[in-house]
Amino acid sequence: MSISEFTQRDYEVIARDYADLKEAARKRCTSQEELDVVQKAFDFANEAHKGVRRRSGEPYILHPIAVAKIVVNNIGLGYKSIAAALLHDVVEDTDYTVDDLRNLFGDRIALLVEGLTKIKTVLDNDAKARNRSLQAENFKRILLTLNDDVRVVLIKLADRLHNCRTIEFMPEYKRDKILSETMFIFIPLAHRLGLYEVKSEMEDIWLRYKEPEAFNDINEKINRNIVDKEKEIDDFIDPISAALKAAGFDFEIKKRVKTPYSIWNKMVGKGITFDQIYDLYAVRIIFNPSPDSTESERDQCYHVFSIITDIYRYKPDRIRDWVKHPKNNGYEALHCTLMSHAGIWIEVQIRTKRMNDIAEKGIAAHWAYKKDGFAGEHESEMDKWITKVKEILVNPDVNALELLDIIHNDLNTTDIFIFTPKGEQKRIQKGATALDFAYLIHTEIGNRAIAAKVNMRLVPLSYVLKGGDQVEIITAEAESPKREWLQFVQTHKARNIIMDYLKEKRVTNVELGRKILEEQLEAIGYRINEETLNALMEKHEIYGNPEELYFRIGIGMLKLNNLEDVLRGSIQEKSKSWFSWFLPKGKKDDASINGEEQKFIVADCCNPIPGDSVVGFRAEDGTITVHKKSCPVANNMAAKHGDRIVMPKWEEAAQTSFLIRLSLKGLDRIGIINEITRFISFVMSVNIRRINIATEDGVFEGSIDLYVHDKNDLEKLVRKLRKIEGIQSVVRTDI
Repeated sequence: MSISEFTQRDYEVIARDYADLKEAARKRCTSQEELDVVQKAFDFANEAHKGVRRRSGEPYILHPIAVAKIVVNNIGLGYKSIAAALLHDVVEDTDYTVDDLRNLFGDRIALLVEGLTKIKTVLDNDAKARNRSLQAENFKRILLTLNDDVRVVLIKLADRLHNCRTIEFMPEYKRDKILSETMFIFIPLAHRLGLYEVKSEMEDIWLRYKEPEAFNDINEKINRNIVDKEKEIDDFIDPISAALKAAGFDFEIKKRVKTPYSIWNKMVGKGITFDQIYDLYAVRIIFNPSPDSTESERDQCYHVFSIITDIYRYKPDRIRDWVKHPKNNGYEALHCTLMSHAGIWIEVQIRTKRMNDIAEKGIAAHWAYKKDGFAGEHESEMDKWITKVKEILVNPDVNALELLDIIHNDLNTTDIFIFTPKGEQKRIQKGATALDFAYLIHTEIGNRAIAAKVNMRLVPLSYVLKGGDQVEIITAEAESPKREWLQFVQTHKARNIIMDYLKEKRVTNVELGRKILEEQLEAIGYRINEETLNALMEKHEIYGNPEELYFRIGIGMLKLNNLEDVLRGSIQEKSKSWFSWFLPKGKKDDASINGEEQKFIVADCCNPIPGDSVVGFRAEDGTITVHKKSCPVANNMAAKHGDRIVMPKWEEAAQTSFLIRLSLKGLDRIGIINEITRFISFVMSVNIRRINIATEDGVFEGSIDLYVHDKNDLEKLVRKLRKIEGIQSVVRTDI
């Protein structure tokens, strides 16, 4: 931030932006008195930030105005939240106090600003923290505000979204830290609170900076497709519109295209190309349920479904009934995918006006309908989640880093429905095991479980449940929790109960863990000493006493896979001078060794190659591990330990070969595999390390691991492989 006199142009921009906010606030405020509070908050903040500019050079007050716009337009909050958004930086950046705001605006607005100030005080603290993660502490503070007023979290999400919108003005290391935090924490939080617009915009900004080439390529293809398919989609909608009018529905139909991030995520996750995404387009039918109808709101959704599937053929395996079983963030809709007369698949989403409001505005709309007396069958799912988070927060045994992982996993979890032997329906997270279900029913049933019957078939406790399973738990009186159970349980509740039981025998488990570690180290020629312990604790993010390391090994929570690689790291192999690097401006180089060449390690999780956008993380010994910027492991590291970020740059003259994997799919014909391998080896002069391709029913699918010099080499190879007759897709995937 800087201080300077505002120009006439600055004042005009401020007046224009505030006029837009005031117009939006006018629609949300219920009285002139509420609108007066918004005006008073703007006048106060405008004076407090007078002459102050952001990094971009624009007047600082434009940021609070923009945050307030998101609060009212994207989230749908009321006048107190709008006022708090306008005032949210006043206490932090000026001489005014929370008491000053309390005297002027009342207790509730002051408390909202105080909550935001407490978060910001820590979020902006870049101090070095060796034994804890400041970012984890930050997130804990954000979630703690759920105990006071969830509106603090919602305003913080609005603040984060605007910071993402203006992130181009940040230095690269800071940009990477903010985007990683956003993907790890704020995007899942926005999703969990039902804020679809906020979530989607953050995701697209993340992709634009993490994978700029992919973002631009997908955007170009979307724009070309829209031009080509616009008339076809309109022709698809016309018969639907006519049929719904004839049936007497009060409705509107909206068109949308998948976001660049959702397309990229699907391409990466499924190893497919843009052309293989068949649900690129969606049509949303939003209707007002007829109060005179004998059908329920849900049944009227099914009625709309029956009308449109009389017109078009639908894909049975693509029906998603979130009307009967809403998502755990409260989302309700009926999704189906229909084949248009022009031959393209189009997703259709059927919602009532209430369902659409909750889908667009999330928790704010949910509470508004709840306050108005709407009591749906599943209206309390969001409240249940907030209650669960509060229970986790008050657990004194959970440190900030553990909390961060617990909440991150919970935010990214989807639920399935399981049935008890008596037919009672239970909700449990996807990926949960029979043992998780046992603990969901009752602690003692979990503690004494020995096996399960799923759909009348005997299965082990590690069996992963599927939606619709009917589960019976078999118990034995003498059974008790075992450390091996921690290897497969998925739910926080089950893990906590098992851990609490094992902690009672901590001394025994610490001794066992030390013995296991000692034996495995001796087997590869190492001993327990300060160097090996520090390396293992650094790898597994354990700080302080090695006893915690032994304990986790002893109870089976920590597996010593690739122990030799962790300790030796093949540093001599991987630390060649492929990179130049720099520290972020203003950051003290207190971990490097003067005069010595830095050691760089290419991360095994994502295997970056020259040309990829990369980010580095510096360990205590100065070694820098380099990841692709879009690597999930890198995002998690940056979200927890942003102070370790450095920005490596690929050296121009690097001639080393890098291992990558290409996944291929196509139509089988005699000699095609031989043609592919000959082309790679002899025409492109590329070394192949491994081939794994299988054919079935005239289709081949598999992968080839090979060595390339850089991203340009890779892209040239992919382009030419796609021209071979029979090949349908060639994509780079993780090894």
